[in-house]
Amino acid sequence: MKRITRLFGTALAFVALATPYAMAQSADAVRANKTIRATGEATVTATPDQAEMNIGVVTQAPTAEQASADNAKKTEAVLAAVKRALEPTAEVKTVGYTVTPNYVYPRDGQGEARITGYTASNMVHVTTGDLVRVGAVIDAATGAGANNIQGLQFSLKDDSAIRAEALGQAAQKARQQAESIGRALGVTMTGVVYAEEGGPTVRPVFYDAMEARTAAASKTPVEPGTVEVRATVTVLMSFN
Repeated sequence: MKRITRLFGTALAFVALATPYAMAQSADAVRANKTIRATGEATVTATPDQAEMNIGVVTQAPTAEQASADNAKKTEAVLAAVKRALEPTAEVKTVGYTVTPNYVYPRDGQGEARITGYTASNMVHVTTGDLVRVGAVIDAATGAGANNIQGLQFSLKDDSAIRAEALGQAAQKARQQAESIGRALGVTMTGVVYAEEGGPTVRPVFYDAMEARTAAASKTPVEPGTVEVRATVTVLMSFN
């Protein structure tokens, strides 16, 4: 068995089966099938057209009622500011709300924990197609009282086209790899027996919004970057 490994573009190619044991057991089948298997990998990048983030308000108070009331007041102010900063087609929805007690535990480990207050947390998920507004949305939210911004990522509204492009390139590279092996072995390739998709993987761009907000003097800097889609395709080709 001849095994060839290359970095990027062509992942792994080999003739016949994967192990000496399998080769010994199926030598006749390999000669009868006359096939070469190869895998190609491709990465395609695209400019994101959508941003998503979670914006939260966390408050603490001696009682659960007071923590909830304070949180509701601040969340209303944050939502109003965020909606003013967003375009009309943006989406804002609540994704989480909790009220939990705060405990103090005895230092010596003896006795029961004591409740010292309560924490209320309200989290909303924001989706916008106007990437230029993202920094302004973060500034508006923090300026109105938001103190928990996380999960900011840039992605594609519809990634079907870039997925298809990545798969197409991976398939071409897999076939080229198999044909290269065939030429090296002095055989003529006759066609593709089957092709198997390894599955395209979309890698959105993640961004630490709170870190950027803390580091910024006034306005939050935001760079969308590029979205990566990786795909692998394995082909089995026959030869004479």
